[in-house]
Amino acid sequence: MKARVIVTLKNGVLDPQGKAIEGALGGLGFGDVGSVRQGKVFDVELTGSDEAAAKAELEQMCEKLLANTVIENYAIEIA
Repeated sequence: MKARVIVTLKNGVLDPQGKAIEGALGGLGFGDVGSVRQGKVFDVELTGSDEAAAKAELEQMCEKLLANTVIENYAIEIA
């Protein structure tokens, strides 16, 4: 079973990398970019077949390692 975990900064948390990317895109001539928020994507392959158990395990992974839940949100997609 394949899963994707998307980790993004919570609203209100400053994103200096996103601001740097936004500035660089503007410098490259992409003038229609309003703002950029930077995040992380994890593609995880699981050996089990129980989707509910997989989601629970992925949530534990996020809470313990993949996301800093003080400043980041995460979303889990299971394929």
